[in-house]
Amino acid sequence: MNDKTKFELEHGEVLEWTFDESEAGERIDKLVTESIEGTSRSAVQQWFKEGRVTVNGKVVKANYRPDAGDEVRVEIPEPEDLDIKAENIPLDIVYEDADLLVVNKPRGMVVHPAPGHTSGTLVNALMYHCKDLSGINGVLRPGIVHRIDKDTSGLLMVAKSDRAHASLSAQLKEHSITRKYIAVVHGRIEHLKGTVDAPIGRDPKDRKMFTVTDRNSKPAVTHFAVLEHIGDFTLLELALETGRTHQIRVHMKFIGHPLVGDPMYSREKDRSRYIDGQALHAAVLGFVHPVNGQYMEFSAPLPEEMTMLLKRLRSM
Repeated sequence: MNDKTKFELEHGEVLEWTFDESEAGERIDKLVTESIEGTSRSAVQQWFKEGRVTVNGKVVKANYRPDAGDEVRVEIPEPEDLDIKAENIPLDIVYEDADLLVVNKPRGMVVHPAPGHTSGTLVNALMYHCKDLSGINGVLRPGIVHRIDKDTSGLLMVAKSDRAHASLSAQLKEHSITRKYIAVVHGRIEHLKGTVDAPIGRDPKDRKMFTVTDRNSKPAVTHFAVLEHIGDFTLLELALETGRTHQIRVHMKFIGHPLVGDPMYSREKDRSRYIDGQALHAAVLGFVHPVNGQYMEFSAPLPEEMTMLLKRLRSM
């Protein structure tokens, strides 16, 4: 399998590929996990127990070590049938029409349900607000075209129809959507403008984290511009050219300027000293409307937590 080839997790799909020489002798559960984005090693090991993974047509165990040229087949199970209920949670809707919504997500809100966390999410709120959400991403993520982390605030587009979903997803894939973020990072960045072009993949030491790596990674490009130097901190505007998981957080750590408050990628001893969760806000979102073809752009002001953070830093 080519290092740059990586599958998206699609429930109910069957994936097939061939292992190459660089993968020969590795545990197969590790290889499968690294090859399918959005899954975990524990979930993959359960697939082995259920006989969902075969090599050259034969069921194998999770500790099997394949040879170069071995053909693997993975049957991804359907999503767990969770009872996802509509909840009357207030939404900050920036724009809405018959085809889509643009929502300003608050810090602390999870975008979609997952096993063990089925309430209080953006999806629960969306299901209460509107009855017509696209079904492309299944019962757990109706209408969800893209995500931002729980403690990242800001703008998200939501599709009401499969047609709108397909168009917006295509624009994401083509990197034609405008996505600008505001962040506060540690240290003084002397270059007023710059670009971080570094591939991102899962961290082999911690599967919940991502890192800059050449192995089983995808290209990732982040542009940044300094808005303000505040003592030992820098206020940045960042524009995403690609949209990898944790991209800004990983890239800022990579250049030695992790986000203030980042619980995963910052070396702060007391990460909640300034703000609870990473200081990151999706401030600008622009795209071509999936039906009328017009370019639309929206902006959202900084949330109160980040405004207060900047006030504190400026007074230090």
